[in-house]
Amino acid sequence: MYGSCPGVSRLRTPTLTIKICPRCGSEIELFSTDISVPCDKCGFVAYNDIQSCISWCKYAKLCVGEELYNKLTEGKKAERLPDEKE
Repeated sequence: MYGSCPGVSRLRTPTLTIKICPRCGSEIELFSTDISVPCDKCGFVAYNDIQSCISWCKYAKLCVGEELYNKLTEGKKAERLPDEKE
């Protein structure tokens, strides 16, 4: 991993956030390295609000390591629409 970027600290040492499922009211545990987690009771999928330097920093892959980088960016790749040709 690369140097000591302050923006990546919550990714290197994951933090836990508890969200309340809007469907059934159960607690959903989301770690800062999770993209999404289904509710254990009803299956509702809660998404993490990841806003980090991973999306724009050219050193991100070096900083967090290739495995975590790929995990965090795979959701963004799925959100992109294929180029439409006229």
